[in-house]
Amino acid sequence: MTLLMNRPQDAFGPLLKSWRTRRRLSQLDLALDAGLSQRHLSFLETGRSKPSRYAIRQICEALDMPAAERDIMLMSAGFAPQSAHASWSDDVRDAVTTSIAHVLKGHEPFPAVSIDRIWNLQQANASAERFFAIAGATGDPNLLREIFSPGPLRSNIGNWPEVARALLRLLDLEVARRPHDDAAKALLDDLKDLPGVAAAIADRPKAHPAPVLSIHFTIEGAELRLFSLIATVGMSMDATLDDVRLETLLPADEATRRWFADLSP
Repeated sequence: MTLLMNRPQDAFGPLLKSWRTRRRLSQLDLALDAGLSQRHLSFLETGRSKPSRYAIRQICEALDMPAAERDIMLMSAGFAPQSAHASWSDDVRDAVTTSIAHVLKGHEPFPAVSIDRIWNLQQANASAERFFAIAGATGDPNLLREIFSPGPLRSNIGNWPEVARALLRLLDLEVARRPHDDAAKALLDDLKDLPGVAAAIADRPKAHPAPVLSIHFTIEGAELRLFSLIATVGMSMDATLDDVRLETLLPADEATRRWFADLSP
């Protein structure tokens, strides 16, 4: 993960006001939720008072901010980010990595991957490696670029415009969730500039969307239907762990289920 920014140390007040506005809270509402006085909160926004680490923690919890954004708030007030104090031991890091690998392996014979917040590939089970190789993936470490870039994989997705709109919506939500994530914003802009993406965005379906988006692949003459489940690490207070996403692809029909069963060695 690249944690953005060397924020100037006088940026806390504007950041606080920005987040409060995003959450549609008055100063009084936020002060009550954070256990602070409205006067103190007002002074923090205007820069008349400097926040303590305790006050920042209370405010971030009241605003339900992602871990990386909490780090940015701390840095904007001149403090070291929380994640810098949460250095992992080798045992803990190995346990997390092993646990993720266990979940991915347990999903076989269907594809499953571990990705970061902007879909950079971290781990993949054997089924995902085999499937994406057959489907025409080029090996780009970013799965969104892989799917959006013209090429065999994109051509093998029969409902690619629908998939592209759904994935862009997910990335849009990630940008909204972490408004200071320059890497996510840059990726979103790059994807929108790729051939065919603007037309896909403009082509709004007239029918009511299905409750779950299925991805329609045509692989070596087989028609496959998959849908995706994305999980995150619950209750994470660390920016690195907060980035982790587990995406599992599941068969949407019996023919797809049998195809993957046959693909398994």
